[in-house]
Amino acid sequence: MPAILNWILRLLPTNPICMRLVEGGSRRMRHLYVRSGYLAVMIVVLLFALLGNVTGALSLRELASAGANMFRSVSYLQVGLICLLTPVFMAGAIAQEANPRTWDILLTTPLNNLQIVLGNLFGRLFFILALLFSSLPLFVTTQYFGGVPGESIFSSYAIAGCSALLVAAVAVTLSVTRTAGQRAVFLFYVCVVLYLALTYGADLRFRQPIGPGGNVFQTTFFTPLNPFLALKVLLDSNRYAPHDFTGREASWVISMWLARPIATFCWLCAGVSVFLALFSTLRLRVIGAKTGSVPWYRKMFGLGARGASERPARKVGRNPIAWRESVARGKTLTAILARWGFVAAGVAVALTIMGLFHIGTLIFADLRLTVATVVGAEMVIVALTALNMSATAVAREREDGTLDIILTTPIQPGPYIKGKHRGLFQYLIPMMLVPMITMAIVAIYIMCDGFGRQGGVHLTNVPIKNSTSVIPELPVILPEGAIALPLVLAPFVAFCVMVGLHWSIKSKGTIGSVIAAVGIVVAVTGVLSLCGVASGGSMSLLGAVLNAVSPINLLFSIVKPEDIIHDALEDNVAAARVASVVGAAIWAFLYALLCYLMHTNMKRNFMMTVRRLAGTN
Repeated sequence: MPAILNWILRLLPTNPICMRLVEGGSRRMRHLYVRSGYLAVMIVVLLFALLGNVTGALSLRELASAGANMFRSVSYLQVGLICLLTPVFMAGAIAQEANPRTWDILLTTPLNNLQIVLGNLFGRLFFILALLFSSLPLFVTTQYFGGVPGESIFSSYAIAGCSALLVAAVAVTLSVTRTAGQRAVFLFYVCVVLYLALTYGADLRFRQPIGPGGNVFQTTFFTPLNPFLALKVLLDSNRYAPHDFTGREASWVISMWLARPIATFCWLCAGVSVFLALFSTLRLRVIGAKTGSVPWYRKMFGLGARGASERPARKVGRNPIAWRESVARGKTLTAILARWGFVAAGVAVALTIMGLFHIGTLIFADLRLTVATVVGAEMVIVALTALNMSATAVAREREDGTLDIILTTPIQPGPYIKGKHRGLFQYLIPMMLVPMITMAIVAIYIMCDGFGRQGGVHLTNVPIKNSTSVIPELPVILPEGAIALPLVLAPFVAFCVMVGLHWSIKSKGTIGSVIAAVGIVVAVTGVLSLCGVASGGSMSLLGAVLNAVSPINLLFSIVKPEDIIHDALEDNVAAARVASVVGAAIWAFLYALLCYLMHTNMKRNFMMTVRRLAGTN
């Protein structure tokens, strides 16, 4: 075989790393469950869309419209699942391959840099592409109804595939540069979710209608930066249309960016992925551990040299487990910058929002949308961070053998679990303060009547949903949120930490415990939130109390109460506002009680569970 052909084959088709990942992953039950669950969700959504759109005898036009609606639902779901599952499949590249010992072994093999990078990239990306191709028959069935051109199907697949490629390239880059480890897996996941939320929210803010009072909006600068926005151009072009530069002069960059957002998104993903792959290839053998000297940026934060064998003594509290989780966990440069950078950015964003509202740049509707988006994203990040840290707290110690050493000490299961819970909660306090401070700034501004803002801070003659009544005057955002939101958020985060600890004790590895904990909290909170929304608009004051079941529900009832707790407002506005605070206090007590009961159960079964999983990894 010619040498050049053998070199090309070793890049991908016969790449040993790619073959190892594909063959090994194909035998894992977890991957089988993920693939089966993916197809099951897609089939169920398609069936429900079919039942909801096809009823009785329909004309050909109605059948075509039903097929288009089904295709729209399944396409959005597919992109969402791909963005959700790609970080899960790529978590191994960050958590396992980022281990310096793994790379040291790979660097001793005859493989060159490009083969190592491409093997890790496409070996793990293979499973995502397999998921995409497995759902192709479902999309083909929508063509039997008409209204779904084949070009749209392949365009939606291009958007989903390019999204997966970009996320995979970022994960492999983090692994190659050794800047990430198991603790960064969930941070990587959170960054993906945050990026999608921020770009979508920014697009909503800067959309401009085509013509005065029109319902058709033009694409924005952020459209090619978000897969959901690019998909919206494809599926909803009659209401979200690209720019038309016919008869106008525009550079090819502007024309490409605004007039062809789908192609721009795909080319951006491909270009950034190629750049990251080349960067990883060049830096693979360069980056090494530098020990001994202390860089200036680490001295600023009171940190020693990376990999140093000794450090200054630290004062430990009564519970060493709590101290270790709240203090020792955060004594890295990355953790310090991430945590306090999040706090600084959150406060700066809150002040900027109120400043823009004060000068009139943001109108009432824009303020509500911006506050709901920012505070909601902050609370989701805090909850996901709590789940990630708690779900890896015990499983990580089991994997590296630290738990076996801890069990030889006099510490008992009760203080151990309590220390974990308290330490993680204390560590998250600065992050929890961000949405609380944001709501406090908004409340102070509204209670001070906007410091003389032109137009004031109250809405007049607000229509109540599902009613002909109107509210004569209502604050643009209820200032009671500054009291109600902290009441619910803090115990809810404590509940998330306890759920994560529960699965961390029961699971063999960190990845499985994180996925299980997130799934349980999302399922439980989702069901309770849906029940709260249903009761909030139909049970008067009791509905306002029940709607405070989760921080997200409470946030919506604070930001737009006339749509969420409309029955309570119609009966008595002042009582409805007080009911939200009372409901927050009640649910805070219930979350605290649930944490106590879970701690009691975990303390009772701790030793049996730990012994059963002893020696596993």
